[in-house]
Amino acid sequence: MPSDIVIDSARCLERIRRLYSTWRNNDGADSSINDNAILHSVDAIVIIRGQKEDDFTYSKSAAMQTWLFGYEMHDVLVVFCQDSVIIYAGAKKINYLKQIESEHNNKENAPRNFNFITRKENDEKNFDEIIKQIKMSHQGKILGVFSKDKMEGPFCEQWQNCLNQHSLTTVDISNSIGYLLAVKDNDELSLIRKACEITGKLYSKHLKDQIINIVDSERKVKHSKLSEGLESALNDEKYVSNVDANYVEMCYPAIVQSGGNYNLKFSATVDKNPLHYGGSSIICAFGIRFKSYCSNLVRTLLVNPSEEMKNTYQFLLDCEEVILRELKHDALLCDVYKKVREKVENERPEFLNKMTNNLGTALGIEFRESTIAITSKCAVRAKKGMTFQISIGISGLENPDGIDEQSKTYALFIGDTIVVNENESCTIYTSSKKDISHIAIILKDDGTQEGDVDETPAIAPRRGVVEKARIDPSVPEKTRQEYQKTLLRKLNGRAEARLTSQGDKVSAEKARKINNSYKSEGQLPQDPDIQDVKLYMDKRYETLILPINGTPTPFHISTIKNVSLAVEGEYIYLRINFFHPGGIGKQADTIDKENVYIKELTYRASNDKKDDVVPASNNLSHIHKLILEIQKKFKDQEQERKQMEGVVKQDALILNPSKTNPKLKDLYIRPSLANKKINGTLEAHTNGFRYTSVRGDKIDILYSNVSHAFFQPCDNEMIILIHFHLKHAIVFGKRKQTEVQFYTEVGELTTDLGKHRNMHDKDDVFAEQAERELRNKLKGAFQSFIDKVLQQKSFPFEFETPFRPLGFHGTPHRSMVLILPTTSCVVQLTEWPPLVIVLEEVELVHFERVHFQLKNFDMVFIMKDYSKKTQSIQAIPMAELDPIKNWLNSCDICYTEGPQSLNWAKIMKTITDDLSGFFTQGGWTFLESDSENEGAGEGGGEGSDVDEDDYDPEEDGSEEEGSDSEYSGEEDDEDSDAEDSGSDEPDNLESDEESGKSWSELEEEARRADAEKLEYDSDNGGRNKKKGGAPSKKTSPIKSKKRPAHSPPPTNGKKRKR
Repeated sequence: MPSDIVIDSARCLERIRRLYSTWRNNDGADSSINDNAILHSVDAIVIIRGQKEDDFTYSKSAAMQTWLFGYEMHDVLVVFCQDSVIIYAGAKKINYLKQIESEHNNKENAPRNFNFITRKENDEKNFDEIIKQIKMSHQGKILGVFSKDKMEGPFCEQWQNCLNQHSLTTVDISNSIGYLLAVKDNDELSLIRKACEITGKLYSKHLKDQIINIVDSERKVKHSKLSEGLESALNDEKYVSNVDANYVEMCYPAIVQSGGNYNLKFSATVDKNPLHYGGSSIICAFGIRFKSYCSNLVRTLLVNPSEEMKNTYQFLLDCEEVILRELKHDALLCDVYKKVREKVENERPEFLNKMTNNLGTALGIEFRESTIAITSKCAVRAKKGMTFQISIGISGLENPDGIDEQSKTYALFIGDTIVVNENESCTIYTSSKKDISHIAIILKDDGTQEGDVDETPAIAPRRGVVEKARIDPSVPEKTRQEYQKTLLRKLNGRAEARLTSQGDKVSAEKARKINNSYKSEGQLPQDPDIQDVKLYMDKRYETLILPINGTPTPFHISTIKNVSLAVEGEYIYLRINFFHPGGIGKQADTIDKENVYIKELTYRASNDKKDDVVPASNNLSHIHKLILEIQKKFKDQEQERKQMEGVVKQDALILNPSKTNPKLKDLYIRPSLANKKINGTLEAHTNGFRYTSVRGDKIDILYSNVSHAFFQPCDNEMIILIHFHLKHAIVFGKRKQTEVQFYTEVGELTTDLGKHRNMHDKDDVFAEQAERELRNKLKGAFQSFIDKVLQQKSFPFEFETPFRPLGFHGTPHRSMVLILPTTSCVVQLTEWPPLVIVLEEVELVHFERVHFQLKNFDMVFIMKDYSKKTQSIQAIPMAELDPIKNWLNSCDICYTEGPQSLNWAKIMKTITDDLSGFFTQGGWTFLESDSENEGAGEGGGEGSDVDEDDYDPEEDGSEEEGSDSEYSGEEDDEDSDAEDSGSDEPDNLESDEESGKSWSELEEEARRADAEKLEYDSDNGGRNKKKGGAPSKKTSPIKSKKRPAHSPPPTNGKKRKR
């Protein structure tokens, strides 16, 4: 055996004391086990291991050695007598086991001495000496042994011969020892938890992905090949990280079954039939041993499941919940079985004969403890700390919708590794999710009917897109356009039904809050200034009381627009302007126009000071200062109130006192808490995350408040990050935030270009190697954190990773960045501010400035909530247009395109003002028809099918060049100016030049034209004396057209190019 192995002496002695306590029937014994009477009757306990077996088998002897000494040893005899422990083995093993003596101090319930006997050539003589000591223990007649264990090899044969010669009786104590080993301490639970973590990662990251890819690519792969591939994955650091791979092994050969041939037992052999995915179930079962402690996981994947299959699977999940709920401390295992049986009998009695008879067994060093099983006859009581592998399945189910004979029959099987708690449901250690949305593989058929809409999300709805979008970008344009027309038609129908059912609530604006100063006259302050008909400011109610015709009249500070103080000669004038319907600004627009309003008031007071009397102007000066002061205070309060809009009070974070909570250290947060970067620690608790900075700031993010979570590795990036897109804003840094990011830097963000570099420089080589190691270390740490978080039962979402193969460059804010799609969003997380667009909230996508002469185009996302502002990504390279179209098409997202940049602020306002009229006129089809008309106009010719209001073929080109766009002019506002700032077209410059001519210039042009015409008429030869011929017919630049009802909403004023 290896010389560097060290025994945990304290733990070994503690477990020996537990063994003696159970044997001697002290307080630690459990009276619920009938077999304990057999254990109490024995005079000594014998544990013997022979030679090493060719094939691995579970045995109680090996389990006891691992439990006591932490290592399995062969050709070793251990005998527990009344007052001593006899250990007989080779010299190396004795040296290893003698480490126990250093901790042995004759403690309570510990044996009095250890008797180490080194094995030499003559085993029989030593065996005789050991039997003499056994006969001195109690009555020395009965030995407790593990009769079911195989005793192979000469060492065991000689021992058996000696026992036969001395006429000693042997009894089997396997059941009692099995119950002793079933209750795990904290060290054992941590090893089982680690084994479950590896099991879950292998299933989620390897086996499940393998099956999805096989189904997606329609390949033929044998069940045995998948099983062997899973075993070979144990040596891959991608799946087995941060542990010594020498301690990781399979509990049993992985089971993969499909195609109607199912055997819901863990002893089943894997056949060589190919994986079948024609509308049936795929059962996967395997377990991982870590440092000899086992785990188990069973999952069923459904391919194109019918409603009946989904309902049956959900019923099976409910049955497992009954096991988790009923399996508590001191519960009879047979009662747990009866509870599940009753549920099946009451709700789905047809499954009684098809359900598995064994719902789980105790699990630990041995994969199954058959005497501690959830069956109808097991009267054993569960204890806190016991670990079980629970598994429930239904076989022989019929699927009438199956496409072939193999898919007509299916089975369902699920299982997990759990630990028993005292007064609450069991804790699940296997983290892989098993609800219908995570196990259903939905295959879309090209021939799917319009009504055949399956609301069950696939395992990875867009994962196939990642592999196909770049591999096969040449999707036929005609096919794409036809599918997009179908999507647009469905979109209009859904949008009309959704929005019109809301009663045009989309267009309803929030009513402006009316601030009432006083509820009654009795609340008016009784101040002498009011009695003296002076101006008075009531600070408590933020109200200015003005005398009007001798009557004090209150005005709330929110009604005052501005105030000014002017000195003219001997008088001071105080002018107060109020908000009113005829004014400018948002406040004026929200005022009820049916009432009568005061526009302004002016008060005059004298500056003269007579007979030491305070001049009347002091009152105006004082009130002027108070108005400005109260106005500033009120505006700050309003700003703070607006800032807090949308902020929902969160529940309190439930802290988990455990020291093993998932934790990431040395993380920076964005947006920053201060002007400089401050690092801190992100820790996962029971119902949320807590970030604690080094200076003590605490930020809590509840799981229930997270809409989407993203993990972006440091591949081709200088930072590695975790990003949360929140449902409701939280406040920190005096601002509300819906985007919170935690990141750490991988390498240097800046590079010294002036430094001389040599490719053979050792320092640079070492630096690159160190950076690669740092990247791998950080990726492992972040991935381990995420895996541990996902294991928590209360964790309601998954972390999405951006798909780099589908990335494209664009400018969502200020700089050009790489936009990356994820499973359900489009994100840019590297630079701040980030971009997160949830695809489920997108109504359609419109491509602007799509023209063969331009190098870039813009992409606009219109949201389903029409009150939200559209989001745009600008300056996307034209080469990315087709891949983006393919991606959107595969995601069933409708898109349109056009050569113009549209004024979306005005378009959305026009739509929300009259929703019913918008959909009556065709809804979003105006974008599609606009695109078609533009394409026809570029072709030219008299046959072009163009709306006559948009283009008149009888007018020559000069008129078109001289006229402005029918949607430009006074409709342009600040938004359109901002959108037009990046455009530079020569046609617009021409139009602006000509539209700027004065009336005198236009009259001079008309006069010259008349003179040339007269000169032409007087020519006898009918020739023009001007070589240039007759001038082109001009139209007045101020000519305007009324926009017809069926034409599209106003654009930002850019002229179309014909």
